[in-house]
Amino acid sequence: MAFTLTVLGNATPYPRPGNPCSGYLVRHGTSKIWVDAGPGTLAALQEHTSPDELDAVWVSHLHADHVADLLPAVYALLFADLRPRPPIPLYGPPGTAARISAFLSNTGRAPIEQAFAVHELHDGHRARVGDLRLTSVAVDHGFPAFGLRITDGRRTLAYSGDTGPCPALTRLADGADLFLCEADGSEPSTVHLTPAEAGRAAAGAARLVLTHMSHTVTPRDAVTQAATHFPGPVAYATPRAVFGV
Repeated sequence: MAFTLTVLGNATPYPRPGNPCSGYLVRHGTSKIWVDAGPGTLAALQEHTSPDELDAVWVSHLHADHVADLLPAVYALLFADLRPRPPIPLYGPPGTAARISAFLSNTGRAPIEQAFAVHELHDGHRARVGDLRLTSVAVDHGFPAFGLRITDGRRTLAYSGDTGPCPALTRLADGADLFLCEADGSEPSTVHLTPAEAGRAAAGAARLVLTHMSHTVTPRDAVTQAATHFPGPVAYATPRAVFGV
C-alpha cells in the first residue's frame, strides 16, 4: 500500500511565490493527513485533495507559519461549497481550539468544533488514522511544540516540527525510513537546527529530507552541510515533491 509524503510548502517565516509556509500531505491508501497548516498550504492542499476529504489534521505548534491556514479551513468547511463529514480530528498543542476561536470571532467563541474535533497533544500522545499510528513527541522550541512519528507497522515517517537540538530528536529519528527535519538556522540556536545539526539528529534514520530552511542558506548548501554528518541519502523538501516512505 502506498505511503507518501507530499510537500505543500516549506517557506519561513512567510510564504513566497510558489512556496507556501510549512505544510505536508501524508497519504496511506485512502487515508489523508494534513501535517502543519502554514499560510498558503490550504490552496496547495487542494491540488491533491479537498479539505473535506481529510481524515485528520496534525499541527506541530502554534506559530503562524505552521497554523494560520486553519482559519480559512474553518470557513471552507462550514460556510462554503464543501460537504464535510463529521468534524475532522485536529491534533494540536494545548490551546489550539481557543486560539483559532478567538481569531475567528469578535462577538464570542467561534464554533470551530463543527469543523474540527480538537485533541490536545502531549509528549507521547497516540492516535490512529486508518492503518496509521501517530505518536507525538515534545521538542524544544521555546514553548509547546511537537515532532511526529507516523507508522503503518512496517514503515515509519518522522517529522521534527520546529525545534532546537534536544534528546527527543533521537527518539523521533531512530528507525525512521524517512526523517523530515527542519534546518532553519544558519547559526546554532536553542529553538532551531542548522543543516549540520539536522544531519547529526538523523543518525538513526534511513533517509533525511531537509525542510523549513532559512533564507541565509541555499537548499544545495544545506544538503551538502547535512550530508557531512549523515551517511544516508539527503534531499531537499522541494514544494510539490512527493517522497515515498
